[in-house]
Amino acid sequence: MFLRLLQRVGSFFMDIIEVFVISMSIFIVVYLFLMQPHQVKGNSMFPTYHDGEYLMTDKVTYKFREPKRGDIVVFKAPVNEDFDFIKRVIAVPGDKILIKDGEVYVNGEMLNEVYLPDEYDTRGGRFLREGVEADVPEGTYICIGDNRGHSSDSREWGPVPMENIVGRVFFRYWPFNRFGLVGNDGWEVFTALD
Repeated sequence: MFLRLLQRVGSFFMDIIEVFVISMSIFIVVYLFLMQPHQVKGNSMFPTYHDGEYLMTDKVTYKFREPKRGDIVVFKAPVNEDFDFIKRVIAVPGDKILIKDGEVYVNGEMLNEVYLPDEYDTRGGRFLREGVEADVPEGTYICIGDNRGHSSDSREWGPVPMENIVGRVFFRYWPFNRFGLVGNDGWEVFTALD
């Protein structure tokens, strides 16, 4: 009788271990290859995303297509790859970009960035200087934060290499009052350029 009880207890613990191992295996595969959580730190993407929000990043899409203008992406920070940045793709390989009088021009057309509040304007930086047109090299992207006055982005440190891009933001899971799939607000602004 004691032996039978011991077998049942052992079987129960083996079932728990099996469920744990399978669950962890699924989690690791999803985390490494399919999607990854990210926390918004700071206000560089305000008003689109707020400090402290939690987002899910799709790591699969860019294995089948290149990032598009308007996509909101997560990428390894150029100065310290231990940190991830969240920014909007403004220009893609082969584009010409110009910042002039607070506006962004891609391939000679001014972007109508409806996702930005009216009081925001865009200033140049060390890489994208005011009034100087720049070419976007192959395999790289110009990524700029929506909160232009409070964002460290491609204007300062240049284009983001494709290999640094982790994925595309597609879901917000915290806070609950903003829970759900997220689009790239204002993406229609970029379709005329494609």
